[in-house]
Amino acid sequence: MKIEKVKVSELRNNTGQIDGLPQNPRFIKDERFRKLVQSIKDDPEFMEIREIVAYDNRGQLVVVGGNMRLKALQELGIEETIVKILPQSMPAEKLRAFTIKDNVAFGSDDFDNLADEWNDVELQAFGMEIPNFEFPDEEEEEEKEESAEFGLNLKLPIEYKKDFTSLEKDTIVSFLISKLGELKEIEKENSDE
Repeated sequence: MKIEKVKVSELRNNTGQIDGLPQNPRFIKDERFRKLVQSIKDDPEFMEIREIVAYDNRGQLVVVGGNMRLKALQELGIEETIVKILPQSMPAEKLRAFTIKDNVAFGSDDFDNLADEWNDVELQAFGMEIPNFEFPDEEEEEEKEESAEFGLNLKLPIEYKKDFTSLEKDTIVSFLISKLGELKEIEKENSDE
């Protein structure tokens, strides 16, 4: 693997042009893209820490990790960036793994620590999505009481939308697990009667 400073204009997004590697499955748009652009503008040296990873596809540098960062660099008009260049001998199976693993968030956030030690405005400026846990108003409380006779209130704690972030998915999973616990308690109470 080589690490070089490369002209941004020489980099190509992964559109499926490498045999055995489907096109990049990630996308970014609207507010999240603006945050990425701002993040790189505020801290351009981060691109040296988390370089773009490209594959030398017979002389064409195809981005395997960092397609969205490349898009942000282009938006900012940045002419050069540090790139890790994978050799042509790299098998497609490894490229497929790198493409997905580059974007997987394995960890979870400690929300208590974030709330106690970090500034939420700063976190949002860094691009972190903070779930909006809204407290129910009186009308929602009445609806909850009315639906209690059925045993569960399955209203999700976040607004429904088509694409969820991993943070929101963690929130939904935690919410559903707690509701399953409530359901087991209700089943136990009903079986005891």
